[in-house]
Amino acid sequence: MKTIRVKDFAEFPGPRYKKLGPCSGEEFRETVLKPAIIEAGADIQIDLDGAFGYGSSFLEEAFGGLVRLHIINADQARKLSAHIKSDEDPTLAEEVKSYLVDAVKGLEPNSP
Repeated sequence: MKTIRVKDFAEFPGPRYKKLGPCSGEEFRETVLKPAIIEAGADIQIDLDGAFGYGSSFLEEAFGGLVRLHIINADQARKLSAHIKSDEDPTLAEEVKSYLVDAVKGLEPNSP
């Protein structure tokens, strides 16, 4: 299983969109997550340890955007969510999982 360490992308993750500044969630999704998923499917591990100052906008855009932009489907989102970890702050992993779940719900018909 391939491991992606966010700290290898940025020690200090940035804003939601590239236009708002460097090391954005959008950039991470497009340059790191999407290529890894194309190569390995959702059979990758995401390690959130070692980076500082995660904003919810970075995390939501990077991970929720995978679903909204149809880079992964609902089944792949569930598989990916099982492979997100942070030993330093387990609540970060739970936050990312919630963004994946919310994005999947947003694709379902009759969702609020």
